[in-house]
Amino acid sequence: MYKAIKYRLYPNKEQRELFAKTFGCCRKIWNLMLADKIEHYEKTKESLYVLTSSYKKDYPYLKEVDANALDYEKLFLEQAYKNFFRDKRVGFPKFKSAKERKSYTTKNSINKIKGKVYVTIDIKENSIKLPKMGYVKAKIHRAPDEDWKLKHATISQESDGKYYVAVVFEYEQKVKSVSNPSKVLGLDYKSDGLYMDSEGNIGNNHKYYREAQKKLAKEQRKLSRMKGSKKGETKSNNYLKQLKKVNKIHRHIANQRLDNLHKISTEIANQYDVVCVENLDMKAMANKGFHNGKATMDNGYGIFLNLLEYKLADRGKYFIKVDKWYPSSQLCSNCGNKKKLTLLDRVYKCDCGVNIDRDLNAAINIKNEGLKLLSVA
Repeated sequence: MYKAIKYRLYPNKEQRELFAKTFGCCRKIWNLMLADKIEHYEKTKESLYVLTSSYKKDYPYLKEVDANALDYEKLFLEQAYKNFFRDKRVGFPKFKSAKERKSYTTKNSINKIKGKVYVTIDIKENSIKLPKMGYVKAKIHRAPDEDWKLKHATISQESDGKYYVAVVFEYEQKVKSVSNPSKVLGLDYKSDGLYMDSEGNIGNNHKYYREAQKKLAKEQRKLSRMKGSKKGETKSNNYLKQLKKVNKIHRHIANQRLDNLHKISTEIANQYDVVCVENLDMKAMANKGFHNGKATMDNGYGIFLNLLEYKLADRGKYFIKVDKWYPSSQLCSNCGNKKKLTLLDRVYKCDCGVNIDRDLNAAINIKNEGLKLLSVA
């Protein structure tokens, strides 16, 4: 199994310049390789195998940055091609723009010289060693376990200008047997409360984007009036300063939401051995037809499930996904009778005498179906 821990970086001036060079060189090598592959295919109708080292003669500045970062761009491009030919809906690889998120990935190499072991990535008490960078000041809020193997790291600069590194570790997963069936929970998605669980509890009704929308709109209006807001117009210094303010608000909203989801998912992972959920497509649910896209994305239910899945796996517990076509809302949780409901029907009434909240009924059905899938597995 793999786990990533994200740390905040505080690079000095020289390190920030080298980060900027590396971001730019990774973008450059991607675009060069993609252009050559397209041109070669148009001429010969055959795929081209490229090497990053072949571009360093014509572009000597590529030698100034971490070679592993450039090699990872090649791997990512090859994977993008495989994904496209596997499923055309993924889309053909695109050229990268300087406006996109700035990031690069590098691997941890272990070398033995005269009996001493040297690594390219190392975590100290208040800094992280990175290739070509040396030790970069960092906030080490959590130390990895001793038996974890450090594999690679992804360095990124967010839209608000802050630097982060996500360090990936490999570890052996420990699975425990479920002996207490009372520690099983079913979750049903709830647009106005994140989820309804099989015990009748509602997750959370915080809408962080909605709560900050007035403040965000005010700053965006200021931005729209500054020189540089129009397409093709040179961006003024005031525009760039105001853009940073807007991005800072967006980052604050995302951090608030993520912090809340971390707390809820951790509490559930600590309390329960088995959690059963529906395997929903949140992007498909946030469609224009229901006019609920903003509310669905503000909920962060998809992120919540990802957090819950890895936290349960860390504890050797089970995360069961029930098929999205399973009629959890239509079945009676008491007798199994099937009954069609409209979106306006918020209470499930059955001939067997059950009178229960629609979402609670669905959560109980998801729990029961999840237990069936677990027993079969």
